[in-house]
Amino acid sequence: MNDYLLIHIVLLLAIAVAIVALSRRLHFPPILGYIIVGIIVGPNGFGWIDKEENIELLAEFGIVFLLFAIGLEFSLAQMISMRRQVFGLGTVQVVTTALLVYLVGYLSGLDTNTNIVISSAFALSSTAIVIKQLTEQSEIHSRHGRSALGVLIFQDIIAIPLLILIPALALSSVGDNTLGVTLGFAFLKGVLVVVIMHLIGKYLLRPLFHEVASAKSQELFTLTVLTVALGAAAFTEQMGLSMTLGAFLAGMMLSETEYRHQIESDIRPFQDILLGLFFVTVGMLISLDVLQQHFGLIIAITLGIMLLKGVVLYMVARIFKKEGGVALRIALSLSQVGEFGLVLMTLAFTYKLLPTEMGNILLTAAVLSMSMAPFLLKFNGRICKTWHKDSYSANHHEIERAIMDNSQHLDQHVILCGFGRVGQTVSRFLSKSNKPFIALDMDIRRVHEAHVAGESVYYGDAAKQTILQAAHLNKAQIVIVTFSDFHASIKILKNIRRMDKHIPILVRTPDDAHVDELFEAGANEVIPDTFESSIMLASHLMLMIGEPPRKVFREVRDIRKNRYSLLESFYPGEDDNPMEQHQVMKGVIHAIILSADDFATGKAIGELAFDQFDIQVQAIKRGSIRGNNPSDETRLRIEDHLVLSGTPEDMERVELYLTTGED
Repeated sequence: MNDYLLIHIVLLLAIAVAIVALSRRLHFPPILGYIIVGIIVGPNGFGWIDKEENIELLAEFGIVFLLFAIGLEFSLAQMISMRRQVFGLGTVQVVTTALLVYLVGYLSGLDTNTNIVISSAFALSSTAIVIKQLTEQSEIHSRHGRSALGVLIFQDIIAIPLLILIPALALSSVGDNTLGVTLGFAFLKGVLVVVIMHLIGKYLLRPLFHEVASAKSQELFTLTVLTVALGAAAFTEQMGLSMTLGAFLAGMMLSETEYRHQIESDIRPFQDILLGLFFVTVGMLISLDVLQQHFGLIIAITLGIMLLKGVVLYMVARIFKKEGGVALRIALSLSQVGEFGLVLMTLAFTYKLLPTEMGNILLTAAVLSMSMAPFLLKFNGRICKTWHKDSYSANHHEIERAIMDNSQHLDQHVILCGFGRVGQTVSRFLSKSNKPFIALDMDIRRVHEAHVAGESVYYGDAAKQTILQAAHLNKAQIVIVTFSDFHASIKILKNIRRMDKHIPILVRTPDDAHVDELFEAGANEVIPDTFESSIMLASHLMLMIGEPPRKVFREVRDIRKNRYSLLESFYPGEDDNPMEQHQVMKGVIHAIILSADDFATGKAIGELAFDQFDIQVQAIKRGSIRGNNPSDETRLRIEDHLVLSGTPEDMERVELYLTTGED
């Protein structure tokens, strides 16, 4: 690699860091940040990466890992449970949108192959943006959220034949065979590939990963994942199909194994980096000159496709008996062009199916529609209330009246936000104590079952102030949030604190990853599941081996009183990965053995500058005796085992300090 190319790669990464960080600050999708980076460094910007083959190589690997990641997240069970939205609403939306776009292209004089590519690409929406935004807004389990998710699942499914379609179109455009014969042969080949991949996944992948996992080697496991993903991509390419089809099928096969979550964790760094590179390459294809020369046309195409998709989505949702407000929110959520659309157009560039200038115009319009999507998603509720005020408000007023009518007699009651397993367990304790409560949940089936059984459970979004008012928050004694969804919990906390700054709020969280943020949002107590299970296991053990119950309960109370600080540091093992999001460990415990030449030997603990490190001295082991919490006057000796707890970074610094006296 020459120095010239290395400098440009460093500049590319530096600009990517700056732009993506700024995008997150402004709450824009990182995808848009990567696209802007591509515009800056590409041949139409500063020209730091100006060779077409380099662009294509980056794009291909980015697409491969995008499809592999989507395949990993593909859930057959989820698809079956939402079959009406997936195969009903999703099918009609994609087919109708594609036909209308094709008709517009036909009237504009586009050739058949180009028109098929464009209509296929514009019929798809952004899975990454929509799911991420709806999840952060706690709307993914709402009526419009579930419908949007169903449509997106179908779009992911239809991507398989579309990925086969692009190379087939390229062959039909240069060969002697007719389009129908070429497509038929390609789809037969695609079916064969799917069958072969299924057999490989069923009979080879599970035993392979079992053997690899038995070796307990992180490097070997990651290497195997990369080999499977890229090997599947290479296989489908050799079969004359798209690399991305193989990657998608490999991800789907691996999603059915018990190693799915570990694979997701291992592939995440490669996925994020290469996916970012893919969107960088998309930005490289966008010409600012084209945007300037055809500004009016690009804006017209952007608004036109969003309006067309929005109208189709709205009408289809109404046909499927969705209320006006829900239908409009579905339309606003899915009116943009998505990643798969960019993938298809990028592949079309590779196979010379899109003229350069026309492709740049359409690609720019697609990117602009994606840039508008977060704002439409963010304000979909307000827009909906403006256009469907009567029907939308009537539904919520009906819910609020039902809650208010059945809870008006309550006073000093408990409000349960969420009625899943945790919420139901809490409710049973409350019932046994004759403590009144009201529960709010968004799962209509669960609410119906519980309500029929006589439980005080109602359908309602606990993040809405009107619902909380209907539940008589002003008369409640305490609120408990039992969701495991961090974003939903934050939203509920902020709304409750706007209405009542003093009511106690207890929040449940799976681990301690967001404890500080939940406290800052207004929680009085946060209960991490992982710590509580550890405490309960330890307390039962102590009781079973004969420890006095009063002593055990006092220790448990002290741990909870100090907000689990005793449990934050652990002795790290080979299998511990502090970078994993689910990792509870905040710090490590490490013992340092002092020698005669060490700086700290002979000094008292108080004489050492431990305050400049995030480190605590837990104990000193001297011979066979271990003394916990030594005083500042304790003088360190040769062969003392100094037991410290703190972050891994500070542990390295303090070890150097104790040895040499240097920070």
